[in-house]
Amino acid sequence: MTTALLVAALLMGFFGSPHCLGMCGGLVAAFSLSMKDVSPAKRRALIATYHFGRLSSYAFLGLVAGLVGTTVLEPLMKGNSTPRILLGLVLVFVGVTMLGAPFLTKLERVGMRFWQYLSPLRQKVFPLNTFPRALAAGLLWGFLPCGLVYGALLIAVVAHNPLGGAALMFVFGLGTVPMLVATHETVGWLREKIGRLRLRQINGAIMVLSGLAVVFVPIAMSSMHGDHGGGHSVNMEHGEHTMMNDTGNTTDHDMSQMDHSMHNMNDDSADMEHHH
Repeated sequence: MTTALLVAALLMGFFGSPHCLGMCGGLVAAFSLSMKDVSPAKRRALIATYHFGRLSSYAFLGLVAGLVGTTVLEPLMKGNSTPRILLGLVLVFVGVTMLGAPFLTKLERVGMRFWQYLSPLRQKVFPLNTFPRALAAGLLWGFLPCGLVYGALLIAVVAHNPLGGAALMFVFGLGTVPMLVATHETVGWLREKIGRLRLRQINGAIMVLSGLAVVFVPIAMSSMHGDHGGGHSVNMEHGEHTMMNDTGNTTDHDMSQMDHSMHNMNDDSADMEHHH
């Protein structure tokens, strides 16, 4: 799990949080109404409690997603570049989803069935006037069907790290907190700024580009490194050829000197015999 992925998850949660209001706005309103009889200080503490429960559910789902990636995907892709390519493709997929593609809509419909199954439990946590009830409400809230959550879980799966997956989902949840705890006026301001500046679309585009970079930059670097290695090999061969020529020339020179010395010795022997 890298810092870049954690930052991407945080920004994904923050810039995608206007979508969270559409899914969670009714739930937040119901929680607020159930706390109308408590003091302002306790109300703030209860709000913090149920958001902590929600983030804990996200972390648990991230842990499960990381375990799936570690036990199922990693053994099938060990020793090759498939995990990196898969991570890049998931980032592209999530980025395109943030740009507006409804790829995860069907998953939301499937999740809604499970959410309806939890209805009896959800009824038991109201009113949210105690901390155990607030915590239980937050834990259940984490299972509310949301395409944005499913996208973050896909990243946690391909990260191949259970603890990293839990951290990624917890940080993703932190990104959604400001929009969900803001007052009505602040919510309007945040939604207007995020919508007018197209920050969600910009973040989606960044994720798409990041995913493409994860897939293709190592391939390009490997190709460039391979070309450089080939040129180095040619230089090595040229160097070896030069060394062989130098060695051959030196050997020929030494042999010529030996022949000259032998010729001088023969001349000296002839002179001695003549004088004798």
